[in-house]
Amino acid sequence: MRIIRQSSFVAVPWKNGGGVTHEAIRVPPDGDSFDWRVSVARIDAAGPFSEFAAYHRFMVLLKGAGVVLKFSGGPAPQVRALRSVGDMQEFDGGLATHCELEDGPCVDLNLMVSKRLRGVRARVEPLQERRSFRLAGHDSMLVFPIDAGVELARGGTTDQLGPWDLALLSGREEDEVHVVAARSADMRGPVNLFLATIPGQ
Repeated sequence: MRIIRQSSFVAVPWKNGGGVTHEAIRVPPDGDSFDWRVSVARIDAAGPFSEFAAYHRFMVLLKGAGVVLKFSGGPAPQVRALRSVGDMQEFDGGLATHCELEDGPCVDLNLMVSKRLRGVRARVEPLQERRSFRLAGHDSMLVFPIDAGVELARGGTTDQLGPWDLALLSGREEDEVHVVAARSADMRGPVNLFLATIPGQ
């Protein structure tokens, strides 16, 4: 398992020059193209997204009152909104996308995956107490707690994952992984947990 702390994310300018994203991981780590990438970006003003025609995008609202995404370039214009923390949208990175803010700056999580990779699954789950899963031999899993920390337990070892830290799990290393909510005293309700499975190639 590899844990990537939020404090170690690397600032990278947006491709269109309109802002900065903080990259958690890119695979492979070098070059302009990649198989997949995870980053966190603050959106301060309305404007267009960079074009990533070779990629699918998964976008999750992490902080703020919400965003409205307006797409063009497809069969018909589309509008989608993320208004609550943990809301997720999946869309084609090749569509012309304009982002509008509902009420002030927002922060979002972005997973971009090459269209060459088949079978990628991503979702946000409410974690009440404990979640266990087992990975196939060559699959990888991303675990990203949104609003509270979690504990990752496997093989007698426990690691702490803070909000907006990222864990990369490999089926080649772990048979079974348990994710346990680590709520603070003022935390009520479930923990929003972003999970993504990337099939082995």
